[in-house]
Amino acid sequence: MNNGTPDHAILQQAADWYAQLAGQPDDRDLQQAWQHWLGQHEQHRQAWQFVERVSQRFAPLHDDAQDAARTLDQLRHQGIERRRLVRGLATVAGLGVLGALSWRPLLREPLLAWQADLRSGVGKIVEQRLADGTQLWLASDSAVDVRFDDRQRNLRLYRGEVLVSTASDSRPLLLHTAQGSLQPLGTRFSVAVEDGLTHLEVFAGRVRARCADSPAQRDVAAGAAIRFDARAFTAVLPASPAREAWSRGVLLAEDIELSRFVAELGRYRHGYLGLDPALRHLKIMGTFPLHDTDQALAMLEHTLPVSVRRHLPWWVSIEPLESASG
Repeated sequence: MNNGTPDHAILQQAADWYAQLAGQPDDRDLQQAWQHWLGQHEQHRQAWQFVERVSQRFAPLHDDAQDAARTLDQLRHQGIERRRLVRGLATVAGLGVLGALSWRPLLREPLLAWQADLRSGVGKIVEQRLADGTQLWLASDSAVDVRFDDRQRNLRLYRGEVLVSTASDSRPLLLHTAQGSLQPLGTRFSVAVEDGLTHLEVFAGRVRARCADSPAQRDVAAGAAIRFDARAFTAVLPASPAREAWSRGVLLAEDIELSRFVAELGRYRHGYLGLDPALRHLKIMGTFPLHDTDQALAMLEHTLPVSVRRHLPWWVSIEPLESASG
């Protein structure tokens, strides 16, 4: 294990065992062999638990997608609104679990994201024009609240990434994250939240960024990017065209490491997308479709000496080409 993350090779062994057992649930010899493997090392048990967690989360997406869609349609026809449901739960809970969310932000944020005005599912890009003419694009698995009044236009990004093209309006526009706020001045920019940081990329105009827990602020001009937490900023970097290209359904790889490519593509897939550590520093260039990640993986196989292994529909790993038959 490395920093609490299961070793890649052992994870793939666990995924193979999971696939074999799922295909032959009554094979006692296979079960005994799996039990023997499982008992050989603590890493095997941890890797197996990891595969189980992923599979329990994503297997229903393949088995019960139509049932889930029908259930959601029924709820919509019955007029059950997310906000009304959450308010009712909070009232019933009182000082219970939901009441405690006010002082447990790690739990509160997912709840607020779930009831946000604008949301995108995994693998989906959502385009939305707001009442003032501002244009938003939500990347995969993102959530944004919209609050306009007579004095101010407020957006709140809870999860994921959003590209914003602002409209002219006398009211100031503010985009808030857990780490601070961003005030654009006639501009086009993207904002992402990840690992406790806000990532800002400015493509036109200028954006004023402020930290939530300190007086630190910074004006970021077109062509620049910056990262910040609730107290401080990182150094200014060049803005990346890739942070705008996704709004067109394109993953733009500009001589980036394969590990970055896989992390970005993985945001648009249900399930686990792994990478052999021996490949992480390979460089890749090109444009890849985000609307069809299987096609993107096939293109990857034609671009680099790698093999895409599909242990399960929701468990895919990228391996060195020479180990494809291993």
